[in-house]
Amino acid sequence: MTKEKRLILASGSPFRKQLMEAAGLRFETEPARINEREIEAPLAQSEARPEEIAAALARAKARDVANHHPGAVVIGSDQVMSMDGRLFHKCTSVEMARQQLRSMRGRAHRLSSAISIVTDGEEIWKHVSVADMSFRDFSDAFLDLYMAQAGEKVLLTVGAYSYEGLGQQLFEKVEGDFFTIIGLPMLPLLAALRDLAIIPR
Repeated sequence: MTKEKRLILASGSPFRKQLMEAAGLRFETEPARINEREIEAPLAQSEARPEEIAAALARAKARDVANHHPGAVVIGSDQVMSMDGRLFHKCTSVEMARQQLRSMRGRAHRLSSAISIVTDGEEIWKHVSVADMSFRDFSDAFLDLYMAQAGEKVLLTVGAYSYEGLGQQLFEKVEGDFFTIIGLPMLPLLAALRDLAIIPR
């Protein structure tokens, strides 16, 4: 009988954990200890595409955790939000989130969600999916209502919205799958885990 391979999600994100649990995967979680901005800065300065930055961050997370767990199969993931050449990060205050949402209404942004699978320091699989998100031109009255209902949850995600919840009301059009928007493209990941004989076909 083949010994089951140890699977680790290199993330503290409750959203990614919930997606993997919902798919029935057996895994552990351990957040990576990396400085994301330190990795991102030189890539952004060299005009790397958001997809490339997301892939580099996912790989760095997976490698960091894999270094502490020889033989384990480690999944790293990251999501980058971009608009007009600018990268966005999580807001540090509710008022900052309000201003960001106000400035982005009626406009489109892109979410680039990357996955890297690493074992013993070697990246054995990688993938990036994108979703193009078009905000509707919502009113100030709606924004006030949204902020009152969402509260400090707007600080948990880079876009100041949870698409699986209240945040869906912000949009008029979305091109991309649900898992990419949440930050972990599950269908490519599950296919890779089957191809790598980590889960049954």
